[in-house]
Amino acid sequence: MAANILDWTDSWYERLDSESHCDSAASIAARFSGEVAEGKLPFCSMPFMASLLHDLDGLEDYVKSFDHMLLLGIGGSALGARALQKAFFPQQDQPGHEGPWLWIADNVCAKTLDAYLQKLPLEKTLVAVVSKSGGTIETISQYFLVRDKLKQDLGDNWNRNLLFVTDKEKGFLREQADEFSVRTLEVPDFLGGRYSVLSAVGLLPAMFMGVDYRSLVEGASAVLSPLASPNLNGDLLSRHPAFKMACWASGLMGEGYNELIFFSYIPQWACFGQWFAQLWAESLGKEGKGSQPLPAIGATDQHSVNQMFLDGPRNKGCLFLTCPSLPEGAPFSDDIPDNFAYLKGKSFGELIHAEGLGTKMALAANKVPLVEMQMGDDSEEAAGRLMGLLMAATIFTGWLIEINPIDQPAVEMGKLLAKARLGADGLEKEKESLNSFLNTKREEQEF
Repeated sequence: MAANILDWTDSWYERLDSESHCDSAASIAARFSGEVAEGKLPFCSMPFMASLLHDLDGLEDYVKSFDHMLLLGIGGSALGARALQKAFFPQQDQPGHEGPWLWIADNVCAKTLDAYLQKLPLEKTLVAVVSKSGGTIETISQYFLVRDKLKQDLGDNWNRNLLFVTDKEKGFLREQADEFSVRTLEVPDFLGGRYSVLSAVGLLPAMFMGVDYRSLVEGASAVLSPLASPNLNGDLLSRHPAFKMACWASGLMGEGYNELIFFSYIPQWACFGQWFAQLWAESLGKEGKGSQPLPAIGATDQHSVNQMFLDGPRNKGCLFLTCPSLPEGAPFSDDIPDNFAYLKGKSFGELIHAEGLGTKMALAANKVPLVEMQMGDDSEEAAGRLMGLLMAATIFTGWLIEINPIDQPAVEMGKLLAKARLGADGLEKEKESLNSFLNTKREEQEF
């Protein structure tokens, strides 16, 4: 198996004074070990994993007896599943696919949900409702409508086609599971949505698609288990790639680099960019700090946003994702026009490597600090390593810039205002703000 490598050559690591951000390695190691021991970083120590894998084994025949899975979830309850689907189950988007099919309802879109309810054969569909709190309004509102349709189409057996991924003891979905005898999988305590892809949140849809989810877990564990060790100390932490990445990222922010490109030159892994964007933005965007993640796809975005990356403001760093062992693809024939003669004797797959190298060199030449994340292969094990690395690096970066990378306080305001707009009880302060906002004379112009 080829190694997975971080290439720091073009990162400006020393120039950004990143080493000074690593002086606190001993204190951060102690803090990390303490929080692992207290169960506050379950994505790293995975104390739930043995039980979860046992539960998934017991559910496999049931889950795979369905032709379709309709996943109701938003944010971290959906982004990881979509990334795994696009990376490891691309056949669903290809001609002639005959199943299984995963459908993800991750937004408030009446047209999409109506289409699912009208066209999916619900008797052959498992509806997975994913919400740790059990009260995510977008997901629960979908659940209400899907539940009504299940009752209408399936009668007394409607609950057989439901599975909840939620808190073990509390929340609305837990109450519904107890009332209607719905199967459940647990989301452990302290496991926020953006850190939950390697829990039932991501592994259930992975199992349904036939993705090698155990290798995902093994890959992540290979990166994270040294951090979860009770023997972790400052010296060991300072040599861990996730901590070095955090020192680099915090060094970038300290120099005013407030945007971070995630440029994927593994095309089928493009959706990992959206998964990373939530992880990074929701974890680090606090108290006027953080850097804005910018997902980009190679080679597609060479023809769009790359102009800004190369010739716009010098405020961007870049995580550059590659894999030299991608499939070679079909060879080019010899009867192509002379002005494309340089393609003769080459395969289609060589093009993505050439374009990636060109873009990487252009970014470096245009003063974009860049770390290449070169994957040894594009397997599930490699993806698990990547996710483990990025989740740990996010935690360390948050601590280095002195914010809490686990909470998301600003997001809550919009949620409360939306509930106030819909007439939820209480929320008097939010309703007062709404009335003031809605009664403000708007400055409007037709176009």
